[in-house]
Amino acid sequence: MIALLIAASVSMTVSLLGTKYLIPWLQAAGVGQPIRLDGPEGHRVKAGTPTMGGVAIVLGAVAGYVVSHLRAETVITRSGITLTMAIIGAGLVGFLDDLIKVSRERNLGLNKKAKIIGLLSVGITFALLAMYWVDVDSIITFTRADFPNFVVPRAVWVIWAVVLILATSNAVNLTDGLDGLAGGSAAIGFSAFMVIGYWAFRHPATYGVSHSLDLAIVAASMAGGCVGFLWWNAPPARIFMGDTGSLAIGTAMAGLALLLETHLLLPVIGGLYVLETVSVILQVGSYRLAKRRIFRMAPIHHHFELGGWPETTVLIRLWILNGLCVAFALGIFYADYVSLDLVQLPAGSL
Repeated sequence: MIALLIAASVSMTVSLLGTKYLIPWLQAAGVGQPIRLDGPEGHRVKAGTPTMGGVAIVLGAVAGYVVSHLRAETVITRSGITLTMAIIGAGLVGFLDDLIKVSRERNLGLNKKAKIIGLLSVGITFALLAMYWVDVDSIITFTRADFPNFVVPRAVWVIWAVVLILATSNAVNLTDGLDGLAGGSAAIGFSAFMVIGYWAFRHPATYGVSHSLDLAIVAASMAGGCVGFLWWNAPPARIFMGDTGSLAIGTAMAGLALLLETHLLLPVIGGLYVLETVSVILQVGSYRLAKRRIFRMAPIHHHFELGGWPETTVLIRLWILNGLCVAFALGIFYADYVSLDLVQLPAGSL
């Protein structure tokens, strides 16, 4: 528990102070976010707001992870190293995307092919290291290794892991369209993974997850980094995380789900990201098939804005929705543990 507190507090401090000094440096360098011309009119005043703030989140998370291991009781593991490397790698892909956006002064960075190749490289490297270096089980799971005990070939698990990383990183990227939305929701989601990791550490016979405490530390570090950044990203944002932050956050969440063997619980924890992604899919599909739009604008947070909701109202209500999804996910996780415990009790013991 001490290691978790150290990781979260150090990460939050580094991210908060780092972002404070990053803002004027980015402003002096002219690193401002271009705004979509077809977006809500209210967002046009945000043009020129510094971006690439995700650098502070990633640096804060890495600092929190490293400092928490200065205690002799806390051991750096292969799982923690693999996931941290993936977070840094995804952050670098996002950084290149952001850099191209600001240098060309348009809201288009890496082309789709280059971006996918970058994320594929990160995902494949992570999946191969997880399978052959960390030696994870080649199973697709819900809340623990033997539920639903869906064993797959190693090659299938690697493909599944890459797909999960691509899907989650892009889903968080779509969600990052309002001040504080991605950062706040991510802090809540990482807190859930921190609880899951620590719970698995305290109950090794039930879960058997390798390096679960170290994974909980990574989750705590990411949560702290997001909270520190949120201080400056809250409406009206003084800085945006950019793809640097959103791709790193999505990769971290997918990696935690994969290594903590809660693959199928991820869509519940990230229910907000699923909603945002589905809204885009429905909008594009409806327009291509019937030349009609379901929403005023996608992702769905823009639909509510154009419906007259103030940005802060949309933000807080979506945070609440995200919190409910996370609470539901933790409820499922704990209910499964309780049901398993009851099944194992000897007859007549109740």
